[in-house]
Amino acid sequence: MSRSRRRPPGRGGKRLVAVLGPTNTGKTYLAIERMVGHRSGMIGFPLRLLARENYDRVKDIKGADAVALVTGEEKIIPPRAKYFLCTVESMPLDRDVAFLAIDEIQLCADRDRGHVFTDRLLHARGAEETMFLGADTMRLLIGALVPDVEFITRPRFSRLSYSGPKKITRLPPRSAVVAFSAAEVYDIADLVRRQRGGAAVVLGALSPRARNAQVAMYQAGEVDHLVATDAIGMGLNMDVNHVAFAGLRKFDGRNLRLLTPFELAQIAGRAGRYMNDGTFGTTFEVGGLDAETVETVETHAFPPLETVYWRNSDLAFNTIRALVRGLEAPPPAPELVPKRDAEDVAALTKLARDPDIAGRAGTPQAVRLLWDVCRIPDYRKELSESHLRLLGRIYADLTGPGQCLDEDWVAAQIARLDRADGDIETLVSRIDYIRTWTYVSHRADWFADAGHWQERTRAIEDKLSDALHERLTQRFVDRRTAVLVKRLKDGDGLLSAVKPSGEVLVEGHFVGTLEGFQFVPDTTETGIGARTIMGAAARALRQEVATRVERLCGDSIEAFTLDDCGRLRWRGIYVARLAMGTRVLRPRLIVAASDLLTDAQAGVIRRRLEAWLGKEIKTRLGPLVRVDRACGSERLAAPVRGLLYQLAEGLGTLPRRRAVVRIPKLGATERRALARFGVRLGVETVFVNDLLDPQAVRMRGLLWSVHHGPGKDIAIGNVPGKDGPAWLPAPALTSAPRDTALDDSFYLACGYLPLGPRVLRVDQAERLAAELRKLSRQGPFMATHALARLAACSMEELSPVLAALGFEAADDGTHRAAGFGRNSAPRPRRAKPRRKAAGAKQGQSGESDSPFAKLRELNLPR
Repeated sequence: MSRSRRRPPGRGGKRLVAVLGPTNTGKTYLAIERMVGHRSGMIGFPLRLLARENYDRVKDIKGADAVALVTGEEKIIPPRAKYFLCTVESMPLDRDVAFLAIDEIQLCADRDRGHVFTDRLLHARGAEETMFLGADTMRLLIGALVPDVEFITRPRFSRLSYSGPKKITRLPPRSAVVAFSAAEVYDIADLVRRQRGGAAVVLGALSPRARNAQVAMYQAGEVDHLVATDAIGMGLNMDVNHVAFAGLRKFDGRNLRLLTPFELAQIAGRAGRYMNDGTFGTTFEVGGLDAETVETVETHAFPPLETVYWRNSDLAFNTIRALVRGLEAPPPAPELVPKRDAEDVAALTKLARDPDIAGRAGTPQAVRLLWDVCRIPDYRKELSESHLRLLGRIYADLTGPGQCLDEDWVAAQIARLDRADGDIETLVSRIDYIRTWTYVSHRADWFADAGHWQERTRAIEDKLSDALHERLTQRFVDRRTAVLVKRLKDGDGLLSAVKPSGEVLVEGHFVGTLEGFQFVPDTTETGIGARTIMGAAARALRQEVATRVERLCGDSIEAFTLDDCGRLRWRGIYVARLAMGTRVLRPRLIVAASDLLTDAQAGVIRRRLEAWLGKEIKTRLGPLVRVDRACGSERLAAPVRGLLYQLAEGLGTLPRRRAVVRIPKLGATERRALARFGVRLGVETVFVNDLLDPQAVRMRGLLWSVHHGPGKDIAIGNVPGKDGPAWLPAPALTSAPRDTALDDSFYLACGYLPLGPRVLRVDQAERLAAELRKLSRQGPFMATHALARLAACSMEELSPVLAALGFEAADDGTHRAAGFGRNSAPRPRRAKPRRKAAGAKQGQSGESDSPFAKLRELNLPR
């Protein structure tokens, strides 16, 4: 390796070891065990969070004073530190350590970061022992590039097996679902929240603190599912039993491509911890994996890597051109592929085109500084113009008179990010920006007071990370359902109760309300979570329902009401509704459907409500109830019974012309009998006089609507296309506009007679008719305001009202109205009944279709 960097003194490296094998083989544990056995050591990890995790582990073994953490965004270096846990890019290779290790060495083949890992493979050495940890696919390349290396193969502790495709809603507990875009991750996490109570979310875009918080929530068992990108495939140690792929393609920054079998295995290998076996598969929408891929992943038998990425690290800084030439130098071995399109090189190339920056980079020190500035990471991965402007301003300050960053400018830049409001995407963007400033703050020679800015940027990053964790939890975790599902999984019974207000609690969590005998859930969610809550609540609900049934049956009549839509309410809560019965005065009562009521309980409720309804109808329509009962009395003459039956079916009002008997033929005895029931024989109508108060009219309208209305969705005087009652009489209303959409029989049932554009209460209509007859006996009469007041209408409406009563305007031959007189055309009359058959009893008809024959068929109670 003629171009290899010269090793520092003492880096001879007595032992060179490559520990290779699949995931879950204990490679990292072995490396830490070997390191702490040496006088000093250093391990490079691929992720900042892995460096932090293992820093905490070694600190517990060796003590905080002996252990350092070095990443691009965090540096904790005690004065007497001997053991360094680092990210691979941030390893301080100028330090002499006895032991050195590189984790995930197969990342030498990574397009973005591979050249850094390759450089460590070729040049980073411990004075006594060097160890490379990674996949067995690197065996041939390590053997070719690193002479005298010793190979150790580690088998997987547990078995990884394929379990096929599964629906996301059917995944077992402790499952990780892997998708390849943030949008997919969020959609799946939403689904898991609705079905299973919640999911932890892990994406590469999350800050380490937010990612660790999400993982900690999963590890603590607060949620049983994890939804992540392939970020979990790199060294995250979690209690995952099953990995499900929600996609088999990923965008690698350049193209949308299929995952390689090795990538599938790296991610699937997260399933199973230590000696616990794990499974992997796909989601139902993806379909199954082919047999060859399954076998490759299960046996971890992958073809060896043939090349790795490389970039020259032995650079000259005489000029920018010399630096670029060094970065573009060809690799010294065929196994090495030159790194192209690196972000830091792209930034260097663009900034070098700026005459001011090129002019400042006139010395080797200035060129080296420019290269350090260009390597400031853009965590948004965009290399946008704003990032280039940031780099240009930083370089200008560092090469200016003060040779450090303008702290007022830095303060203004950072202050814009010190806000924890906004949605998930906004917080992720702010964290990306502050991570860049955290990286910059750890260049101590760039600040007058670097420690202050390190604390400031870290505090903001922590604040934003905590807010992000909170937003993720709020969006993707229903803590109530998650707790309940966990309790059920643990085999514990769930405690449930119903408060006096009707609030239903399960394990102290509000899950819904018991309204009457119906449970109204607090959520619209369906699936396992909702069914679990309902199942747990049912135990308390059944007991409460039984108590309520008993309470309803013993409650006073004041506890029940009947609204204008035929709904019967108990203490304001809907418990039943009216429906069409055998007769208009005898509606059926249907108890509101409830899964919580047994048939026996529903029957008890129905009988209690029927008893109340009967009393309510009797209270409001007492005269009509007496009329209805009298229909079957043989002590009354047949004409009287027939007329009473018609009045009962008409809810107290009957047009005189539709009467089954010739009213003028009624004798004095029959009239007195009718008068005892409050029946008034008018010229236009026959009606029960005591049914005209507002409460009676409202009940009559409701009973008509129940019997003749559209069915379930009834209301008093319901009209198709209209909501609620179409017409209700105001108290003491004697006249109202007529709604032609309503049936005339409805108005009559309410005690109002339709007359042209108006409806008049029947007693008022009779008074108007009587006055008109009196005037007509004296000859034609004029329409007067007095008549309009009697008809309770305008003068314009009076003529059609009078015409409806049989009075028309007379013409004097000059086309001028001479007054009103009785219409000469005969008013419609009922057909004259046929003569009785010989031998027929009085009051009976010999014809089978006569009204009295129909009465006999009813077999009314006597």
